[in-house]
Amino acid sequence: FIGMIKNIILDFGDVLINLDKPATAKAMVQHGFTEVTPNLESLFQNYEKGLIASSDFLDEVSEHFPNASRDYLTKAWNSILLDFPEERLQFIEQLAAENKYKMLLLSNTNELHMDCVKEQMGTERFNRFKNAFDVFYLSYEMGMRKPDAEIFNFVLEENQLTPEETFFVDDVKENTDSAASLGIHTWNLQVGKEDITQLKSRL
Repeated sequence: FIGMIKNIILDFGDVLINLDKPATAKAMVQHGFTEVTPNLESLFQNYEKGLIASSDFLDEVSEHFPNASRDYLTKAWNSILLDFPEERLQFIEQLAAENKYKMLLLSNTNELHMDCVKEQMGTERFNRFKNAFDVFYLSYEMGMRKPDAEIFNFVLEENQLTPEETFFVDDVKENTDSAASLGIHTWNLQVGKEDITQLKSRL
């Protein structure tokens, strides 16, 4: 069905940039962290939706972990972020250069993480990444997050995309399931077993 696909929507974490998802929890164990409580979960989701400023977010996390310094909390929060392999960056640049697809990024992320990504990648590499996409959607700038149907509907409507002509890649099954229920073609990428550079064989 390759002839039908006109739009490619890519997730960021663990699809393009490598993540160490348990890193933050591990870093917080020494400060008494045991599990993500419903309270913390809703705090994280609200921060991902940009409903809370970074300083207020850190204030609130500090209340849960009073012995951890701001600096430590920020480093722990950002420790999830690893490298962005050059071959993946080149792959999306080549895909963009072919001009066959509208390229969209759709990431659940937050201001502290994106500031850290920009710093780790450096301005030049970050701009190469951003410029490979026609549209660059970050949850905290949108006030919405995956897997909520509203975020996919927003992306489809704002860009006048037909779901049947759209292919979405995400490592979180909840997110691809949500997109698939709207008629979008999906690839639930298995981290460590599959790589975004194999995208063409999936289309």
